[in-house]
Amino acid sequence: MTPEMFFDYLAVHINSQKAGDAKSVFNIDLGNDGGKYKLELENGVQNHTANAEAKDADATITLNRDTLNKIILKEVTLKHAQESGDVKITGDGARLDAMLDYMDKFEFWFNIVTL
Repeated sequence: MTPEMFFDYLAVHINSQKAGDAKSVFNIDLGNDGGKYKLELENGVQNHTANAEAKDADATITLNRDTLNKIILKEVTLKHAQESGDVKITGDGARLDAMLDYMDKFEFWFNIVTL
């Protein structure tokens, strides 16, 4: 999964009603293998921009692509990766926690079409 696909996946999980008044900006640094991204949450919508950094970001999350893959595959949680030093969060980590709290969890099996 590319970083862009992962950020799109996260955006789908944002509960727009919960996040309606939230406004946050994050820099994501995936190192030489993954690039840099700017994530913005505003008006209940999360967007990302490749090869961009916000000068006024609320927080910067630094990790390598291998660690991101482990998080995507649920081999490790973000918190565990942070505790082990594989993820570094600088700035206002509470803003990141708040964004994660705005995310809905979907059941694996769900109806695509209902009558």
